[in-house]
Amino acid sequence: MTDDDGRIAVALVDDQPLFRSGIQMLIESQPDMRFCGGAANGQEAVELAAAQNPDVMLMDLRMPVLDGVAATRRIVEAAHHAGTDKPKIIALTTFNRDEAVVGAIRAGASGYLLKSAEPEFLLSAIRTVYSGYSVIAPGSVHDLFAHLARNPEPRQPDLQAIEVLSPRERDVFLLVAKGLANADIAEGMFLSEATVKSHVRTILAKLGVRTRIQLVAFAYEHRLLG
Repeated sequence: MTDDDGRIAVALVDDQPLFRSGIQMLIESQPDMRFCGGAANGQEAVELAAAQNPDVMLMDLRMPVLDGVAATRRIVEAAHHAGTDKPKIIALTTFNRDEAVVGAIRAGASGYLLKSAEPEFLLSAIRTVYSGYSVIAPGSVHDLFAHLARNPEPRQPDLQAIEVLSPRERDVFLLVAKGLANADIAEGMFLSEATVKSHVRTILAKLGVRTRIQLVAFAYEHRLLG
């Protein structure tokens, strides 16, 4: 939660004490942020989120007791049931092509970063996610999903996954999944940007995903991008 002077409350979950200490010092050096707690595993993360209600939580994906994907799912589901969108979760991973990243995003994470990210990039990502946007590690999120979606036995697109969408919504879905911004979609489809935003909200609701980055993961999982 933001405190009385409006600072962003940031929590950190990681099983390495030295890493936690370093990130805590970085957060506390920022005038617009405050560190509201650390946890060493996913179970502690769930408890920390409930007790402190942070604005943003940095979540390592590979931890003992309960991994980051499962912890993210529990925290996001608890927030959904409580009628809030906090905390925003940024998954942390050691390497870029980590299959756990897709699981974290599908579980509700607002994006992911490499643990080796530059301090300024990490701080910028926290502010970006707090503002309601997604973040990804440098490089293309599509490259990550395409790499993880490769299969030696090609599968047909799962068109049933989007049968709940109208034809127009399917067109918008595919353009969003390819990474186009609302303005570009509006221009290409001769629609207003407000209409595109409305379609995107409806698409997210119908598919049961909460963010555009989750929509990209959904598209790759169901082989809808070729």
